[in-house]
Amino acid sequence: MTFNSAQLRIARPTRNLRETRSFYEEAVGFSVLAEWEDHEGYDGAVLSIGGPQRQLELLQHATVKPTPTPEDQIVLYLGSIEAVADLAERISSYGFVPSVSPNPYWARDEAVCFVDPDGYWLILSPSSWVCVVVLDRPLKCMS
Repeated sequence: MTFNSAQLRIARPTRNLRETRSFYEEAVGFSVLAEWEDHEGYDGAVLSIGGPQRQLELLQHATVKPTPTPEDQIVLYLGSIEAVADLAERISSYGFVPSVSPNPYWARDEAVCFVDPDGYWLILSPSSWVCVVVLDRPLKCMS
């Protein structure tokens, strides 16, 4: 089985749907694909990450609270320092301040890191992934 045509949706709980949605929609620039209120007790929104193939679902429910760790991250590999600086400036213009990730890899990568309103990390990396096929071996990728 291959996943070439599969869509990916990451769902995560939120304490404040309006605030977290605003972070990803307005500050980061994701677009809203769907939203709902009181669907069997859940409020939510699905945001597109560069197209409908990649989605972030935010869910709010009275009994479900976010429990992020330092490694709960969305990493955007933007491909250049300039692209990172542009998006970091945009996010900062909405009042969000870059944070130093506890993972030292991101400092070495020259990434800019933010923490969303629920405590999850958004990493803006200047790297990009390159994948190659070597003879008949499985696909090899590296940043």
